[in-house]
Amino acid sequence: MAAKRNAVTTEAPESSAPGEGTALALDSRLSKSVESVFPKKRHESLKWFGWGYNDSQFYGKDGIICFRGERYPLGGCELPSFTKWVEKKFDLVVDPTKPFPQMPRTYPRPVENEPFLHELKGTTQVDHSLEGIDRLVRCHGQTLNDIYSLWHHKFRRIPDLVVWPRCHDEVVQLVRLAHRHDVMLVPFGGGTSVSGAITCPQNESRMICALDTSQMNRLLWLNRENLTVCLESGIVGQDLERVLRKEGLTVGHEPDSYEFSTLGGWVATRASGMKKNVYGNIEDLVVRLRMVTPSGTLERECSAPRVSCGPDFNHLILGSEGTLGVITEVVLKVRPLPKVRRYGSLAFPNFEQGVLFMREVARRRCQPASVRLMDNEQFMFGQALKPEKSFWSSVVDGLKQRYVTSWKGIDLNHICAATLLFEGDQKDVERQEALIYEIADKFQGFPAGGQNGERGYILTFVIAYIRDFGLHQGIVAESFETSVPWDRCSLLCRSVKQRVVSECHKRSITYYTISCRVTQTYDSGACIYFYFGFRCTDVSNPVELFEAIEHSARDEILSCGGSLSHHHGVGKIRSHWYRNAVTETGSSLYSAAKRHLDPKNIFALGNLLPLEEVPPKAEVEPPSSSSSSSPPKAKL
Repeated sequence: MAAKRNAVTTEAPESSAPGEGTALALDSRLSKSVESVFPKKRHESLKWFGWGYNDSQFYGKDGIICFRGERYPLGGCELPSFTKWVEKKFDLVVDPTKPFPQMPRTYPRPVENEPFLHELKGTTQVDHSLEGIDRLVRCHGQTLNDIYSLWHHKFRRIPDLVVWPRCHDEVVQLVRLAHRHDVMLVPFGGGTSVSGAITCPQNESRMICALDTSQMNRLLWLNRENLTVCLESGIVGQDLERVLRKEGLTVGHEPDSYEFSTLGGWVATRASGMKKNVYGNIEDLVVRLRMVTPSGTLERECSAPRVSCGPDFNHLILGSEGTLGVITEVVLKVRPLPKVRRYGSLAFPNFEQGVLFMREVARRRCQPASVRLMDNEQFMFGQALKPEKSFWSSVVDGLKQRYVTSWKGIDLNHICAATLLFEGDQKDVERQEALIYEIADKFQGFPAGGQNGERGYILTFVIAYIRDFGLHQGIVAESFETSVPWDRCSLLCRSVKQRVVSECHKRSITYYTISCRVTQTYDSGACIYFYFGFRCTDVSNPVELFEAIEHSARDEILSCGGSLSHHHGVGKIRSHWYRNAVTETGSSLYSAAKRHLDPKNIFALGNLLPLEEVPPKAEVEPPSSSSSSSPPKAKL
C-alpha cells in the first residue's frame, strides 16, 4: 500500500564527493529503499476533501464535539469545553447529522495532447494516470477557497494527467516533453499550500500535467564529516526526520505542515519551521539545489559553506513557487539529535507585556528552540480545547486559576501565554531555562508548566482539522501571517484586529473570532500569525466575503509596515500586491528570469505575478534530447 522510494543513509564515496564536478545525486545503487508513510494513491491515506489523515477528524456526537483517531493527543476525546466555546462565540449548536461531502462521481473532461501522451508512453518509463480521483486530489492546495470549491464541486479545470517521476533524469525527460509539446506542468509535493500556489489555473486551455514528486523521496547520501545530506525533493517532513533520527541526526525544520509537506515545497515557498531559532529557516539550511527548467538544469557545482561568485542563484530557486521549474534534489545541513528536549510555558498579564518579553529575548539572542506568544483570544481558545478532566484535576485547575486571579491579580480577560521548547545538552537547557524565566519575571511573566507548553506546541498540528470541521458546521475560518519590525509589532497586531472587527461590523457579521500570536523572533522583528473566522450559516457567498475581509486585513498589514508574507509565500491570493512589494524593477527582473528559464511558460501557475502579466509564450526549440542523463546545465 505504501510507496517504497525512500533510502537509508549512505556515506558518499570520497572519489565522487559533491562539489567536484559531479551532479548532486550519486549512483542510485548507493540508495536503499525504506517505506514511505503515504501510499502513491494519496487519497487512500489522506482526505480527498480537506486536511490530514482519513482516520483523524473532529465530529459531533450527542451535541458534543469529539476528535476521532489516535495520531494526536486529542484522539478519542470528548471536548465539552470546546463545544461551549463554539456555542458562545458563534451562537451555533453542533449538528452531528450533517453529512460530509461525497466524492464526486464525474470529473471535468481532460484536455488531451496526443503527441505528448504518445511520446510519454513510447519513450519513457514514467508512471502516469488519467483517473479522475488522482487528478482531483492534485488540482488544489489547502486554502479555504480550495476546500470550499472541492466540497461544492466548483473546479472547472483539474490536471488532465498525473505523472510520477522517480528521479532527476525522469524529470528532465518530462520537462523536455512538456516544453516540446506545449503542455503545462504543475509541480506537486505535499499539497499543503495555503496561498493558492498549486491550484490549477482555471482558464488554462492547454493540457495540464501534475508532476507528483512523491516517488522522488530517497536519501541519496550523507556526509557525517561535513554534516550534510542530499535528499530528493519529494520526501515528506516526517519521513525525512524518521530516517535521519535512525542515524542520530536531524534537520530540525518543523513547519506546522511538517507531517504532510515536502522538502521541495519548503524550498519553493521559503518555508519557516517552529524550531528555526536553533536550526534556521529553510534558506539557512540549504547548501545546494538542483532544479530542472526548460532551458536546462540549474545547479551550483560547489558545496563550500559560503561562496562569493556573484548573486547566489540558490535564492532564485528559493521562493520560486513552481513557476520556473521542478526542484529535484537538495543538499541540507544536519545536526546531531539534541540530548534533551523540554517544554515550558509562561503566563503574562497582557499581550503587550508578552511582546516586550519576546523583544528582550530576541535582543539578547537567547531564544529557545521555539517560543510563541498567544494573545488572550487564542489563549482562551487553547484552554477550551482541553479534554474534560476528573474531579480532582478540576479542583487543581480551580486552585491554579485562583492563584492567578487573586494572588497574582491578573484579569483572565487579558491574560496571555507563551509556549516554550528547549533543545540541547542538559546543562545548556537548564541555563537557558533559568535565563528565560528570569527575563519573563521582568515583564510580570511567570512559569505556567511544562505540560501546558507541550500541549500548546503539539496542538498546532490539529488546528487545520478544526478549520474543516468549522466549514462543515457553518463557520469559515483561515489563518494569515506576516513579519514586522519590532517597533511596529504591537501596533500592527492591534490595527489588524481592529480592521477585521470594523469590516465585520460593516458587513453585519455578528459572530466571529480574530486572534494573533507571535511565532518567530529575529534581531529586528517578528512573525505574526492571525486566525480569523465567522459564522456563515446565513451567508450566500461565505468564501468571497471572507476573502474580501482578509484582503482588507492584508492592506492594513502593509500599511503598518508588515511584509506580504513571512513563510506562506505569495501564490495567487497575494499576487495582487507582489509588484508593489518588490518594485517595478524587481518584478521585471523576475519576468526576465522567467523568460530565460521557461520561454514557453509551461510552468504557468500564475503565482507571484498574475497570469496576465506573465511573459508571452516564445517559440523556442527545446533543449537537445540526445541524453536524458546529461541535461544541459545553467551553472550557478
